[in-house]
Amino acid sequence: MPTESGSCSTARQAKQKRKSHSLSIRRTNSSEQERTGLPREMLEGQDSKLPSSVRSTLLELFGQIEREFENLYIENLELRREIETLNERLAAEGQAIDGAELSKGQLKTKASHSTSQLSQKLKTTYKASTSKIVSSFKTTTSRAVCQLVKEYIGHRDGIWDVSVARTQPVVLGTASADHTALLWSIETGRCLVKYSGHVGSVNSIKFHPSEQLALTASGDQTAHIWSYAVQLPTAQPIADTTQQVCGEDEVECSDKDEPDVDADVSSDCPTIRVPLTSLKSHQGVVIAADWLVGGKQAVTASWDRTANLFDVETAELVHSLTGHDQELTHCCTHPTQRLVVTSSRDTTFRLWDFRDPSIHSVNVFQGHTDTVTSAVFTVGDNVVSGSDDRTVKVWDLRNMRSPIATIRTDSAINRINVCVGQKIIALPHDNRQVRLFDMSGVRLARLPRSSRQGHRRMVCCSAWSEDHPMCNLFTCGFDRQAIGWNINIPALLQEK
Repeated sequence: MPTESGSCSTARQAKQKRKSHSLSIRRTNSSEQERTGLPREMLEGQDSKLPSSVRSTLLELFGQIEREFENLYIENLELRREIETLNERLAAEGQAIDGAELSKGQLKTKASHSTSQLSQKLKTTYKASTSKIVSSFKTTTSRAVCQLVKEYIGHRDGIWDVSVARTQPVVLGTASADHTALLWSIETGRCLVKYSGHVGSVNSIKFHPSEQLALTASGDQTAHIWSYAVQLPTAQPIADTTQQVCGEDEVECSDKDEPDVDADVSSDCPTIRVPLTSLKSHQGVVIAADWLVGGKQAVTASWDRTANLFDVETAELVHSLTGHDQELTHCCTHPTQRLVVTSSRDTTFRLWDFRDPSIHSVNVFQGHTDTVTSAVFTVGDNVVSGSDDRTVKVWDLRNMRSPIATIRTDSAINRINVCVGQKIIALPHDNRQVRLFDMSGVRLARLPRSSRQGHRRMVCCSAWSEDHPMCNLFTCGFDRQAIGWNINIPALLQEK
């Protein structure tokens, strides 16, 4: 039977062994961290919620930053040694000039002058060395001119959608949560027509490709086709339009600074109350609708998780497009082919092919981690998708395995639109910003927003108009206004 002193000795030995083992583990972990230069959390990566691709990109960026500052540190040490050597040489030269000790004042003046020169050299070197890092986070937008041209104020609730007519006369259409859709004169900002046939929020508006017809989707579970005939008023000079270079330093404004809409400017408009055709078959909110090429068919997207293809003339259901697991958020048609893309809260978007009249095929694309708020076609073989995961992705229809470009932003993205001619994507954000990117993912500009101009609440939609000489971009939001912009981005800036 072990004695008491023997037990104590054994316990002390076991305790020392555990302590030694613990120290050995800490030394091993410490040496591993010193060897890799990374903290344990980055080595393990188990607690990180970031995707591996994002995490690896961040690690690469921080590695570049570390290398840049390491070079700066080495250069700084070398410059300090040069300063010390120069001071010693100046002191020696002072001794040789007059055979006596150089006065402290003269030596101090010469050393100060030389030190100033080297200090300026150090600053120049620092700026040159860090410019690469800074340029990767700050876009060059000094030559992009974004001019607010006109505000279209008259809705009594938030505006969900904005669209521009494809036929003459060119008018602007807005769809609002106030149960109405309005048509506007782009030049004067005057309301031309008010449509009040829906009994729910009007969620989208699209114009027929060749006739004066509008297609609206509503929370009343229907989509309406209605005819309009407008006569544009005489254009008046536009006052108080301030040319502004797009930048990042505009003064932020308060949510309370909203346009005055106490007077219903749409009350004097001719009002249309009955549609030509009502498209009915959905069991939930119809969130979006669009015309197929040619305008003989229309597609609708609903919260009932389906999209429907209708014959416009007969209002009959041609196809019910099922497969999404959650509510649909948007639908868009190809400008020249019988293709439809639908987006959904299930984080996917689907491509529906109706080019063969006997059959239709579908492809599912999973490129986002949150609700896909919109997916749109561009002329050619590209699809651009935007999401609440704060990214926009550009896809090639010929190879949809992975995006050809990814744009990462700081806020959820709503209904995007692409300028066909210049291939510029307009991104409306939840945080009231509107940013412009090219198809390769390079940021070109941010629309100005201050206490005097720009949106004051969430921006819901953007729409380009390449045919209008005054406004080529329109945006709308939950501040109850639509805004017309003149965007001028030089070709040289786009090439960058």
